[in-house]
Amino acid sequence: MAREYHVAKYGNDHNTGTKENPFLTISRAAKLADEGDTVVVHEGVYRECVSPEHGAKSELGRITYTAAPGERAVIKGSEIVEGWKEADGIWSVSVPNTLFGDFNPYADVLDGDWLVRPLDFPRHTGTVYIGGEALLEASHAEELREKDLTWYAEVYEDDTRIYVHADGCDLSRETVEINVRQRCFFPEKTGLNYITVKGFEMAHAATPWAPPTAHQIGMLGVHWSKGWIIEDNILHDSRCCAVSVGKELSTGHHVYTKYHRKPGYNYQYEAMLAGFRMGWSKETVGSHIIRNNKIYNCGQNGIVGHMGGSYSEIYGNEIFHIADKGEFWGHEVGAIKLHALIDTQIHHNHIHDCLMGIWLDWQAQGARLSCNILYRNGIDMKWEVTHGPHLVDNNIFGSEQNFQNAAQGGAYVHNLFLGGMFRYAILDRSTPYHLPHSTEMMGCSLVISGDDRYYNNIFLNTQEAPNRKFRVGLSMYDGAPDSLQEYIDTVWTRFGKSDATEFNQVKQPVYTAHNYYGDGVPPYERDVTSVKTETPSRARIVTEENGDVYLEMFLDDAFASLSAEQVDTARLDMPRIVEAPYENPDGSPITVDGDLFGNPRGEHPTAGPIESVRAGINRILLLRGK
Repeated sequence: MAREYHVAKYGNDHNTGTKENPFLTISRAAKLADEGDTVVVHEGVYRECVSPEHGAKSELGRITYTAAPGERAVIKGSEIVEGWKEADGIWSVSVPNTLFGDFNPYADVLDGDWLVRPLDFPRHTGTVYIGGEALLEASHAEELREKDLTWYAEVYEDDTRIYVHADGCDLSRETVEINVRQRCFFPEKTGLNYITVKGFEMAHAATPWAPPTAHQIGMLGVHWSKGWIIEDNILHDSRCCAVSVGKELSTGHHVYTKYHRKPGYNYQYEAMLAGFRMGWSKETVGSHIIRNNKIYNCGQNGIVGHMGGSYSEIYGNEIFHIADKGEFWGHEVGAIKLHALIDTQIHHNHIHDCLMGIWLDWQAQGARLSCNILYRNGIDMKWEVTHGPHLVDNNIFGSEQNFQNAAQGGAYVHNLFLGGMFRYAILDRSTPYHLPHSTEMMGCSLVISGDDRYYNNIFLNTQEAPNRKFRVGLSMYDGAPDSLQEYIDTVWTRFGKSDATEFNQVKQPVYTAHNYYGDGVPPYERDVTSVKTETPSRARIVTEENGDVYLEMFLDDAFASLSAEQVDTARLDMPRIVEAPYENPDGSPITVDGDLFGNPRGEHPTAGPIESVRAGINRILLLRGK
């Protein structure tokens, strides 16, 4: 007997929760909603942290939390603060600590594994907002006076005093909000499965730094569960992370920072093994859908996760202005930053103006990055310490720095690269690989680098002053053998079958064919099926005033001479370490037979992500403004 509970700002938590007699808070409905129930939230701002009490046993009993159709339902982790007074250009207010309860974000210092330290001064999980816009935290009282639109706080036994420098603002007349709660929608309990969160706006959560070795708390999070659907939401201004599909607390929490007895790599490995003991498998954790959300203005991640994001699908999201303010930084930032994302499919996302775009790390076996558009990011894409097979196809990488490749066994097919690439080995972190489509470990290996496939791509160079660490094209693979068999023969002839040290010193091959190298980009010397030209492409991503996004580029007649071949599972073969084919999560073969827009490709497709591209001037609409 599925029920429908309603929540409205004119309601009362002593009501019955019907449409005629709604509850006042979402939290009241979340204590009751169970198998098959729906919670409908009506127009208004709800300043609370929603923690569902129940999950469902299967997809058939899914529990849905949704904004009422056509109504704006906002969940905020902040409270409005009044009573501001001005003295010598600085506004201040005293807030009783009873407002915060057991958690005061202005006493909660950002810290943890892989957060770059020392910060010049501590940063906190609290933030101040004027008219909905976040201010920057000043490092000290003197900097507050030096920099406009900044805040600073002092915490005492009974109250917290907050100071703001905002020239031209009368805070006695403005709506000023401060963080009070750590989360907006996040269950306290793990294992609450098959929940849908749809159509909300969420903002102003005082989330903590969330590396893969910590309890990964997001403004909205699944907390080590299975089968959530997070769709059609607007998620913004989380101090660190917007959406978490990550690790929970019992498998470790900043142990490296706390004890520093051994490298962080060891602690991460231990956290993964603890996840196994907790039942990390396709049957118990992951398989989430995160789609059609708008995520922006977060300090660390748009979407974060370790292990808990496996078998998921992430698509149709626009993610921007992530980790680009410069208040703090660490090695775990990105619009999408996932560890151990086995068989996860990330496609048709629009990612721009972020410090890091998509960063996929550790055990990304079976992951596929397809039909995404990235530009104006510090770095568009990074793969780290994973051994394949993983597939990157039909993407546009439009930033100055496209790709950090600290992995092996990847296939890069029908992409457009407009910037630099950098490849490197990692010989001090032996990381796991798995049985196909399983979390069960098969072995461990170092990342020697290479064993990649590059077919039917377009490589251009739009950089005015390339970063010295980034190289354009594939010439970094100089000296690699022509084929896997040559590689094996070379190793066994020179070193014998058992000398692991020498074995790891041999370069792994790269397989390339039917790529287009424009703007004088140096091709991989042994790729005789590709073409190179010095003709300027003048390629760029253009955003019009109405929000429409276009790709503009010129390709000379050499482009028409390419005779590309369709790419499928059989052609990609297997990466050397994992010895598993490139295939879909259900084990069926892959054929890259569609382009960025879903148009079909024939036996001899066009290079790059868009089938309609031709030699000459191209101006192609990528995205419609909203």
